Amino acid sequence: MSNVLNCTGHELKLPNIVDSAGAYLFDDRGNRYLDLESGVWCTPLGHKNARVNTAIMRQASSIAHAGFCFSNNIVEDAAKSVLEITGLDGGQCVFLCSGSEAIELARQICKHITKKPVTMCLHDAYLGSYSSVIHRENGWHLFDWRECAVCPNGEDCKSQCPKLKDIPDSVSEFVFEPGSASGFVRFPPASLIRNIVEIIRAQGGKIVVNDVTTGMGRTGEWFGFNHYQIEPDLVAIGKGLGNGYPVSGLAINRKTIGELKDDIFIYVQSHQNDPLGAAVAHEVIEVLIDEDLVSRAAILGGKFLKELQTLANSKCITEVRGRGLMLAVEFAEKTVGDRIYDQLLEKGYIVCNRGGMFRIDPPLVIEEADLLRFVEVFRSLLDEE
Repeated sequence: MSNVLNCTGHELKLPNIVDSAGAYLFDDRGNRYLDLESGVWCTPLGHKNARVNTAIMRQASSIAHAGFCFSNNIVEDAAKSVLEITGLDGGQCVFLCSGSEAIELARQICKHITKKPVTMCLHDAYLGSYSSVIHRENGWHLFDWRECAVCPNGEDCKSQCPKLKDIPDSVSEFVFEPGSASGFVRFPPASLIRNIVEIIRAQGGKIVVNDVTTGMGRTGEWFGFNHYQIEPDLVAIGKGLGNGYPVSGLAINRKTIGELKDDIFIYVQSHQNDPLGAAVAHEVIEVLIDEDLVSRAAILGGKFLKELQTLANSKCITEVRGRGLMLAVEFAEKTVGDRIYDQLLEKGYIVCNRGGMFRIDPPLVIEEADLLRFVEVFRSLLDEE
C-alpha cells in the first residue's frame, strides 16, 4: 500500500482481506484466517455481524449525523443502555469517535470540577494516542505498582503503605486501566486499587475508569472495573462498543453531572452524539445481552486459559495469564515468539505479537472448537522449538 501511511509500529502482513464472517477473515488468494485479536480488540461480536450491519443500514437510511441543535431518539436510547450496563443510572452519557477522545474528555471534566492540576495513573497504563496522555513529564503522578504485585500482603493491601502515602492531594483524577496494562494483560491487586480509590475520593478527586480495552464483556464481566468492586465517577468506553464502527462513549455518574451543571462546561466536537454511532452502540449492547455473551466470555475464557496454561510446560513459555477472553502468553525469548507468530500466520491464525508476548483477544462469539484447535497447533510449533 504505497499511498497509505503505516505508523502503527506493526508490519502489514495481510494487505487485502476481501471478506469476513464471525471470527474468520478471508484474503484475495482464498486463504482463511482465525482472527484471535478481534481486529484491534474491536469486534466482540465478530466481523460482519448481521444485526449490527442491519442497524447501520437502518439508521443511515434516515439520519446518520446530527448538529448542535437537532438529534434523534436513538441517541437517548443508546445513552440509557450505556448507563444501565455501567451501573451509572441517573447519570448521563456522551458519544464520541474513539477511546482516546473519551479519556481526553473525562480528564477535562475532572479538572474543570476539581480545579486540581495532576492526573494519576498506574505506571504501565495506556490512556490513548493523544500527546496529552503520552507525555507525562509534568502534571502527572505515576503509581509504580510493580512492588505491589509481589507484596507479601497480596490482596490485603495496607492503606498505611508508604507508596500510598506518597499520593499527592493535588490529584484531580485517578485514571484506572483495569487489567490491560498497555496491552500486556497484567492485573493489579484489587485491594490496592480500592485503597487508591478511597484516598483519591477523600482528597476530593475523581475516579475515571479506562475500560476502552477491557469493557464490553471482554474480561467476563461487562467492564474490567467490575472485578475491583469500585464505583467510578466516569467510565470511558470504546473499541468493542462499535464492533468495528468508530464510536466511543463516556458515561458520567449523577453526582458529577450535577457538579457540571453548577459550573457550566463546554466541549464541542463535530461528531459528538451522532445518531449512527449511537445506533451501533445500542445494537451491540442488545446483542451482548440477547446472546448472553458476557457470561459466555467468562466460561469460555476460563476453559481457554486452562488449555493455554498446559503450554507453560514448554521451556519456551514463561507465563500464561488472562481474565475472560483477554489472555497473554509470555515467551522466554523474543526470537522464539517472532518465529512462532509467523508460523501461526502461515497456518491461518492471527494473534498480536508484542515483542516476546502474544496477546489473544478473540471475538466473544468464537467457537470453543476453534480455540482448542489453535492450542493444538500452537503446541505443535512449541514442540518443534
